[in-house]
Amino acid sequence: QRSSKRRVAPCVRSVCVRQLEGAAFAGLTSAFCLTLVLLYFWGQAENDYNDFDCPEGRRSITVSRFLTLPVSPVGLLSLWLGRFLFGNLGFWFPWSVVLLVLAAGFFIYVTVLMLLAVCLLAEGQKLQLHWSHKVGILVSFIFSVVAISMLSDLWAKEWMTLLLSFQVTAPYLHVGGVSLMTSLAWPVALHTFRTRSRVRRGLMMGVYLTALMGLYMVPLGLYSPCIKEKGTLGPAPALIGHRGAPMLAPENTLMSFEKAVEAGSDGLEADVTIRLDLDGVPFLMHDHTLQRTTNVQQVFPSRADSPAAMFSWSQLQRLDAGTWFLSAENGFAGQYSCQTDGCPLQLDPFGTAASLGAEQRQRAREQSVCSLQAFLQLAAHTNRVVIFDLYRPPTGHPYRDIWVQRTLEVIHNQSSIHSSQVLWLPSHLRALVQESDPELQQTSGSRLPLEELQSNHIVKLNLHYSSMSTELIREHAAVNITTNLYVISQPWLYSLAWCSGVHSVSTDAPQLLRTLRSPLVLMSPEEYNLMWILTDVLSFVLVFVFFCFHWWRERELALCSDKGTLDSGFKFKTEMSDIWSVSNSKSQNGADGQNSSNARALAAERS
Repeated sequence: QRSSKRRVAPCVRSVCVRQLEGAAFAGLTSAFCLTLVLLYFWGQAENDYNDFDCPEGRRSITVSRFLTLPVSPVGLLSLWLGRFLFGNLGFWFPWSVVLLVLAAGFFIYVTVLMLLAVCLLAEGQKLQLHWSHKVGILVSFIFSVVAISMLSDLWAKEWMTLLLSFQVTAPYLHVGGVSLMTSLAWPVALHTFRTRSRVRRGLMMGVYLTALMGLYMVPLGLYSPCIKEKGTLGPAPALIGHRGAPMLAPENTLMSFEKAVEAGSDGLEADVTIRLDLDGVPFLMHDHTLQRTTNVQQVFPSRADSPAAMFSWSQLQRLDAGTWFLSAENGFAGQYSCQTDGCPLQLDPFGTAASLGAEQRQRAREQSVCSLQAFLQLAAHTNRVVIFDLYRPPTGHPYRDIWVQRTLEVIHNQSSIHSSQVLWLPSHLRALVQESDPELQQTSGSRLPLEELQSNHIVKLNLHYSSMSTELIREHAAVNITTNLYVISQPWLYSLAWCSGVHSVSTDAPQLLRTLRSPLVLMSPEEYNLMWILTDVLSFVLVFVFFCFHWWRERELALCSDKGTLDSGFKFKTEMSDIWSVSNSKSQNGADGQNSSNARALAAERS
């Protein structure tokens, strides 16, 4: 019994070890898939990194607002972290870049382990992962789950960006996926034909072949507007500088709009706010307050959180609206102390300030809050269209009830711009505006029924790029309604908009998109069919060869083993590790006979 227990104990430990290593490999596979999803998702979200790092909701939040915000616990945690870092560092931290680096680091680490595991399995070796790597895999898995959950909670709309990206990358992802599955055919076939259990063998082969065949069929359901017949591609979308050229100059300043014109923008956008100050002077400001893009905390420390519309024009002219754009090494730290004087909430938002020369940096420091009149005059002189949203002044403002009329007065009487150059986006009092100036290009920021759009004399839609749809664009173009999408700054998104027939896009990077001569991905249906069919056929042939080779190899090994036993009495046993163990059956039989004789002699003596 003691001997039997000694033999059973190692077997139990061996089974436990195999189960643990199997669970570790399953965890490694799961971590690989999750880190891949996270890295791809966050890489495609680069277009909106600036919004993620410093969204409007975080820029000027008081304690009372913080306690009453209707967001989830995850959102509150992110909000608290942002405010904590601002209080200690003086500016918002670039979380997007940090998250990208972490996601790339975890993915590289897990990928290296995955490659090593596949190589060991391909050689028939057993997997024995070190405990430190088991911990690393667990950390990678947890990080990916938490990151994906937080992003889904805080930024759910970015999943639409992910879906749009497949319309550009899917043809190449299909080729990559088929290549990966084909390379896995070798270890899968090896272990399939070495497994003695028919159930396990059928399960392994069934799962692998089902996944492979499903991958082969993906192109049949793929849609991409960039797969189209030659000669059917329309003109490139016109570029509208979103807040000017915010990568080249401080946003919403005269310098920024001049840079946008120099970069080749066809239009200028003052983003979402044109507020009326106490003197009735409309001016450009994106945020509800002045904190992020001016030194209001230094000049008016007691009013830093006040609405921008509650400052007079003379007070606004005292503010520095350009230095915030420059990084510390370009002179910001020399002018302000974030801990004592207070400073803007965001420095060098796109990481491009260092590219400015000394003269351009000095010019940026001299920028002040831009008035609507100066903005319109620049557009008139350069023959550019303009688009802006108009926010109603807060309660108690002297122009709260006549804000639309005051804006029209500036357009008609205080600037030389022609009404046809103005894309009128505000929906408030649209009928009155249309009646007073029919030449204004009425623009809608909502997807409304065609009948309603036509009754409101709408000639252009201004929609978020996540609403991109070839059918929608064609449907509206048929009734002479063009489409503008915002904000598109990545070449792949611009390429997709181009292929979809979009007429114009608002962008933070006109200097980059202007250099594109054609979409990044453009092929005819015939070219794409040839690409995916050749890929699938070549993969099928290789997989068939791999499985046939391992079937033949294992069959030959079994035949050799049987022949060796019959000819010389030796037994050959092939394990999963592909290591051959040899034992002499004759010697074993002789030893067994000798032991039996000794036992009989001992019994005779005792009797």
